[in-house]
Amino acid sequence: MNHRTAVGETRRPHPRASASPSSRAARLTRRLAGLLTAFAALAIFAPNLFAQTSQASSTPRPPAPPPPGTPLSHDLSGVWMQYPDERIDGVQIITGIDEKTRPPLTPWGQARFDAAVPFIGPRVHPGQENNPSLRCEPEALPKSLILPQPFEIVQIPGRVLMFFEEFHLWREIWTDGRPLPKDPDPSYLGYSVGKWDGDTFVVDTTGFNDRPWVDSFGNPRSEKMHLTERYRRIDPNNLEIQIIMDDPKAYTAKWISAPRVYKLEPGWELGEFFCVLDEEDTYSDRVRKPAGVAPAQPK
Repeated sequence: MNHRTAVGETRRPHPRASASPSSRAARLTRRLAGLLTAFAALAIFAPNLFAQTSQASSTPRPPAPPPPGTPLSHDLSGVWMQYPDERIDGVQIITGIDEKTRPPLTPWGQARFDAAVPFIGPRVHPGQENNPSLRCEPEALPKSLILPQPFEIVQIPGRVLMFFEEFHLWREIWTDGRPLPKDPDPSYLGYSVGKWDGDTFVVDTTGFNDRPWVDSFGNPRSEKMHLTERYRRIDPNNLEIQIIMDDPKAYTAKWISAPRVYKLEPGWELGEFFCVLDEEDTYSDRVRKPAGVAPAQPK
């Protein structure tokens, strides 16, 4: 006896407890009839249902990020670093963009090149360097790919993202099938689209401005440049990248550099690397510019 029964409320019997054997049989018969009706409806509509499912599954979808266990050929994710592979005047350099294969400059390109005073190479004038990065302008593309600083690649549906440690740049490469825009606004990083060609990820970029250099030697780029990058995962620890520049305003032919190898650094995290103009000016005034002044001769 529960509390409600104790205060005078009469407990009602459970409906199933009071049902007769004949009523239970009737309910069972109705349930069986309902199931048979449902199966009949399914048999009628099943072809249409399966057709819709098949049609939906054939609709193109953006690629998903590579899950664990994805074949390495299409997995570019990770932090990558290119290390110096040559020396010029005793200085180690990276040849992801090889000046030895540079085609002749156009008159416009030659004027830009002659006005550049780099940090390295035979045209160095200490204290007079005018690399745009000294004004905190980003190194941008393709130079950010060959600096002795790491970058990280992240793959998500419809895009590949690249994060560069130097200047804390981030770049997006669209992989959803869209074409390059016909008249993009000029920018430092341009507008990039990518697609897989077998085991090679091919990236095309246009829409550049003409402010950064393409390398550390002062070679120019113009708003006419079409940049092509080819990425190929060689093995778990190595990524091959080839840089091809087609810039008819600056060069008389395509500039094709040989592929270079980048090392995977799985234990690395990108650091904070911003350009602060006050700090850059202080360094120039205290270190860079005085370095170009000959020491006073003893009397």
